[in-house]
Amino acid sequence: MSQPTAPSSVRGWLPLIAGATVIGLASGVLGAVAYKELGDQPGSCDPQRLAVKVQPSLVTVTATGNASPVGNGVIVQADGVILTNAHQLGAGTPSSLSVQLPSGEQLTAKLVGTDPVSDLAVLKVDRVQLPALPLAWGEVVKVGQPVVALGSPLNQRSTLTSGLISAVNQNVAAAKTGGGVTILQDSLQLDTPISDPLTGGALVSCDGQLIGLSTAVPIPPKADTASWSRDLGYAIPATIARRVSQELLANGTATHPWTGLSVAQVSADIAVRHDGQPGLFIQTAATGSPATTAGLMAGDLITSLDGQTATSASYSRLLLTAKVGDQVSVAYLRDGQAHQATITLTEQPTP
Repeated sequence: MSQPTAPSSVRGWLPLIAGATVIGLASGVLGAVAYKELGDQPGSCDPQRLAVKVQPSLVTVTATGNASPVGNGVIVQADGVILTNAHQLGAGTPSSLSVQLPSGEQLTAKLVGTDPVSDLAVLKVDRVQLPALPLAWGEVVKVGQPVVALGSPLNQRSTLTSGLISAVNQNVAAAKTGGGVTILQDSLQLDTPISDPLTGGALVSCDGQLIGLSTAVPIPPKADTASWSRDLGYAIPATIARRVSQELLANGTATHPWTGLSVAQVSADIAVRHDGQPGLFIQTAATGSPATTAGLMAGDLITSLDGQTATSASYSRLLLTAKVGDQVSVAYLRDGQAHQATITLTEQPTP
C-alpha cells in the first residue's frame, strides 16, 4: 500500500487572493454578453471575470437514494458529458440522477460510470450544444500559480474561492464513502481549503482553462490529532480526469498505471546538492511498488523518464499516456552516482 506524502506548504508566496465569496451571476445569453463586456484580458487573475466565463458550464447534481443528494458538476463536452466527484453520489448506485443548468432547466442524467480510485464520476444528459468547459490539455500547472475554484451549489449562483497552487504530484490519502481510504494520485494541492459547496466544481487557471476538479474529501488525521482534516485543498488534475473520463466513456471502467512514487520538482537548494542537475526528487517510494522493485528509493533524484528530462509535467504526462504493463526507462542519481532502471507499471492497488 502506498503511503501518502506529508502535506507540503510553500512559504513566501503571495497571500491568498481572496476569501470565499458568492457572486450572483446572470446565466445563458446574459452571461455570455457580460463576459464579452468584461473581456478575457491576459495577465490578470480576476475572480469575477473568471466566474462569468465559467459559470455557464457549472451544474448542480441531484442524486436520490443516498446520503449526499446535492453536489457540483462541470460540463466538459458540448454533447452532454458532465464530470463530478464520485463520492458525491454516495456509496451505492443512486436510483435517479438529475442536473440543473444555470438557466434553471432540470435534465435527467445517466450515470456512465464511477471510479472511486480517482474519485471521478461521468454523467451524460440528452442535450447538445451545451456550454462546455473542456479539460485543459498540455497546460503545465506550477507551484505558486494563482487559481480559482468555482461551484454552483445554489443552482443559479456561483460560489468561488481563490488561492495558489502549493504543490503538485501529491499522493493524498482520502476517506471513501462508506468507509476506508483511497489514495488520490498526482493531486494538485492548494493553499486554501476546498469546502463542500465547491467539491466537484471547476479549478481554473487565470486564463479560464479547466486544470482540475476540486475535491473536499476529508484527509485522515495525523497521529497527534483526533479529527479528519480539511486544512488543505486538493484537486484532481485535468490530465488524470481526462484519461479516466475517456476510459469510463469507452468501456465503463478505468485503469490506474502506478509507479508507487511521490515526487517533487527539484528546488534550487536540492539542485545545488546535485551539481545543479534538474529532475524529480523522490519523496516517498511505496514498499513492494514497481519503483522499489526496480531499485529506486526515497531520496533518489530522477533525471530522465524514457529519455526525456524528468519534470512534474513529464511525470504527469507519463501517468496520462502510459498503460498498465508498460515499461518506463529511468535515469537517476543516488549519492552523486548515475544509475539506470526500468519500471514496469502495475495497476494501483486498493488501499
